[in-house]
Amino acid sequence: QTFEKLLIANRGEIACRVIKTCRKMGIKTVAIHSDVDANAVHVKMADEAVCVGPAPTSKSYLNMDAIMEVIKKTRAQAVSLNESICCSLSSLFLQASEGVTFIGPDTHAIQAMGDKIESKLLAKNAKVNTIPGFDGVVKDADEAVRIAREIGYPVMIKASAGGGGKGMRIAWDDEETREGFRFSSQEAASSFGDDRLLIEKFIDNPRHIEIQVCGVLADKHGNALWLNERECSIQRRNQKVVEEAPSTFLDPETRRAMGEQAVALAKAVKYSSAGTVEFLVDSSKNFYFLEMNTRLQVEHPVTECITGLDLVQEMIRVAKGYPLRHKQADIPINGWAVECRVYAEDPYKSFGLPSVGKLSQYQEPLHVPSVRVDSGIQQGSDISIYYDPMISKLITYGSNRAEALKRMEEALDNYVIRGVAHNISLLREVIIHPRFVQGDISTKFLPEIYPDGFKGHKLTDPERRELLATAASLYVAEQLRSQRFLGTQRIPIAKSKRSTWELSVRLGNGIYPVAVSKDGSSFSVEVDGMKLNVTSEWNLASPLLSVTIDGTQRTIQRLSRNASGDTSIQFLGTVYKLQILTKVAAELSKYMPEKAAEDTSSILRSPMPGAVVAVSVKPGDTVSEGQEICVIEAMKMQNSMIAAKTGKV
Repeated sequence: QTFEKLLIANRGEIACRVIKTCRKMGIKTVAIHSDVDANAVHVKMADEAVCVGPAPTSKSYLNMDAIMEVIKKTRAQAVSLNESICCSLSSLFLQASEGVTFIGPDTHAIQAMGDKIESKLLAKNAKVNTIPGFDGVVKDADEAVRIAREIGYPVMIKASAGGGGKGMRIAWDDEETREGFRFSSQEAASSFGDDRLLIEKFIDNPRHIEIQVCGVLADKHGNALWLNERECSIQRRNQKVVEEAPSTFLDPETRRAMGEQAVALAKAVKYSSAGTVEFLVDSSKNFYFLEMNTRLQVEHPVTECITGLDLVQEMIRVAKGYPLRHKQADIPINGWAVECRVYAEDPYKSFGLPSVGKLSQYQEPLHVPSVRVDSGIQQGSDISIYYDPMISKLITYGSNRAEALKRMEEALDNYVIRGVAHNISLLREVIIHPRFVQGDISTKFLPEIYPDGFKGHKLTDPERRELLATAASLYVAEQLRSQRFLGTQRIPIAKSKRSTWELSVRLGNGIYPVAVSKDGSSFSVEVDGMKLNVTSEWNLASPLLSVTIDGTQRTIQRLSRNASGDTSIQFLGTVYKLQILTKVAAELSKYMPEKAAEDTSSILRSPMPGAVVAVSVKPGDTVSEGQEICVIEAMKMQNSMIAAKTGKV
């Protein structure tokens, strides 16, 4: 017996995750939502739903008065305030919600661990290894520069109440410190309602490994467990992209030392719920306390996979006052789990600039064995500028790391997302990269592997031939389909005897002659003087197409095509643009005039939708190349827009 009714003051995949566990436990749920989230999945899943305000989080999901009113109106006995959108609300809520149980730790733990400055001091007192830095609040940009010089560059500037990579900047000199102070304080105020900042030494090239109190799980009876580690080193803009459990790097001794320090910190603040203690680990396996998150984190599913625990269920039981059902010796590491965060982002722009729009087609790869998808969206959902652009958490499990990664590769190939840009191509390239496969990773993995930015999968010659052969076969299959008459007795006057096609396929800067001949349900395709056999069911209406090329199975997606022969195909995770023409059409195409590219050097165009939060110039001003023109905020991240050349506004 726990609670009859629980209010979920959250949105997205975490809200859906909590609702699923509540259903399993027989608990009725109440969802809150903003006006733009009226048709969100978590709203449809809950037993009751109440609108608490307009889109901005400060006026809805962080609107304490509105949430308190909903609690009274619905007579909810407990409330779940997990994830970063509710971090700043939790302690305030606890002070005003007498008689209602909070699914999480108590006020003292939230305030102590939610404040990075106080948490660092507590960690020191609990004899937890900490990063060198300034333990007070930084007042202004001048003080930030002075402190940074004393610590020694590089430094990390971050929000005291922050999380999720928001309000964080790395500074390598005085100028970057001033700019970092400005943007971090603005992002912190926008995301958490608290613009206080701290500065600490930036540990270059570390691993980011966290211990699950979701690294620690503690109850109200003085018991605390550490549930092994999660490796979270693959990041962009200080936000995690790929996580796995366990880590390839830790030995049993280091794992135990980190776990024991995490538990020591949890006990020091009388922690009683699931939470996460995050560490930075250097190449010599020295580890330093980074922060403690007093909530269920995005990456918790990988811990559930290798331990067999339902962390949401454990949190609800602990909140009701039940003791933990497990001892430390009962916590196993069974197999390996990998999680990819699927975002509505363009990975070709700074490893992921947000994309907004409606999901016109959406199909999760749940038919792939040992796959779990935690999402808060469905086909027809809108990805808006107001919230984090996460589409889902894609988790695969295997008896070992190689098996989990192979299943992830298959799951990514079978994931259908249309209507917005997404980062599937980047995720797939990361998990198959030799360095990642070997476990040779750090938080600088992405900039080191892609110093000039992510460009997509680079095709080998055999892969290029596979793509050309598949594209040509698709073209011929469609030509043949268009000649068929279904549902009629109509008989063609002359039966077509054609069995060969000579095509010209453009891919990138290359134009390739391709010859296709039909052999039953297969095609024999000649590319570069080599023959390939291409077989498929050729169900052109399906978003996924399984193709076998000389015995190698590939899952592809044809995203678009037009009458000019242009087609887009997702192959090995990356979308390739091709033009397929008959030999005659290709010879005539050279007479077609090409459209001149637009000169955009005199135009400042935002690379993503967002809100203009600052304009630094006015009409008539002369600006130099690289000068800031304005600041755009999207998904709680601020981006400085600069002039591409010297000129007059």
